Amino acid sequence: MQAELEKIYQDALQELKGINDSETLEGWEIKFLGRKGQLTLMLRETGKLPEDQRAAFGKRANDIKNLLVTAHEERTTAIRQIELGRSLEEGELDVTLPGRPRPTGGLHPSTQMLRRIQAIWGEMGFQVYRSRDVESDEVNFTMLNIPPYHPARDMQDTFYTTQEDVILRTHTSGGQVRAMWEYGDNGTKPIRVILPGMCYRYEQISNRSEIQFHQVEGLAVGRGIRMSDLKGTIAEFAKRMYGQDAQVRYRASYFPFTEPSMEVDVSCSLCGGEGCSVCKYSGWIEIMGCGMVHPVVLQNGGYDPTVWSGFAFGMGPERIAMRKHSIDDIRNFWANDLRFLEQF
Repeated sequence: MQAELEKIYQDALQELKGINDSETLEGWEIKFLGRKGQLTLMLRETGKLPEDQRAAFGKRANDIKNLLVTAHEERTTAIRQIELGRSLEEGELDVTLPGRPRPTGGLHPSTQMLRRIQAIWGEMGFQVYRSRDVESDEVNFTMLNIPPYHPARDMQDTFYTTQEDVILRTHTSGGQVRAMWEYGDNGTKPIRVILPGMCYRYEQISNRSEIQFHQVEGLAVGRGIRMSDLKGTIAEFAKRMYGQDAQVRYRASYFPFTEPSMEVDVSCSLCGGEGCSVCKYSGWIEIMGCGMVHPVVLQNGGYDPTVWSGFAFGMGPERIAMRKHSIDDIRNFWANDLRFLEQF
């Protein structure tokens, strides 16, 4: 057995010298040092030797094992250097090959719609005015002809804060007053602005309602502005958003800060007005509310309502996107589900 042990040692060393790749080296380790390797099996045979030979045999076997382990580690380091050099020689960079594409993120569908809406109104001479998300009760309601006792407050479930008179805005309409204060020069200059931003309402979340959503408010103030100006402006926006064949209709409505007030419908672009599930088989889709600015709101903005007039409108980008892309659940916009977002 002693001679067989020495033979295994010499064979292992001889084979190790000729190994030049990691795969063969792994096979060598299994063959000689593995659980069923030749050296391991020899160690298991120690008990068959006469008792007076066991200690010497076991010591020599362990010494050989340590020597082979050391030789294996040294060969592993050498082979890694060999393979690295081979990789550098064979894997030179070919600058003529096309580069690997790097995946990039995309714009959120709400952001895409906001930019489209802003671009259209920008082409029509409206500038963007950023109003604050945290607003005072006075500007959000009272300045818009919605005093504390007004029943219209029940139409909007408000997020109140621990600070008195401070709320999260329920609509971007409050920005109308601030735009008039800032751009109106004490009621002496005409203005045309849109006010995009996030709004917040304490509502039951469903496929049609969310506690946060975008709005785009619009405001034009000047001398001699009439209802016909409002209708023509809205019709032009609809054609630019939905196509030149888009038809518009107006329905009487009520908003405290406009008088008279209207809801605006556009012919369904998916069915051409014939009726489908998106337009609830009516052929029409509601896109915004609008009206002539109430004299009280003009006065609160610093304008003399006997000299100046104006119109205002408000639309929801998420709802427009839902109708444009046949999305049936508004919660998809805020769920951060890549399966939904990557479609845009």
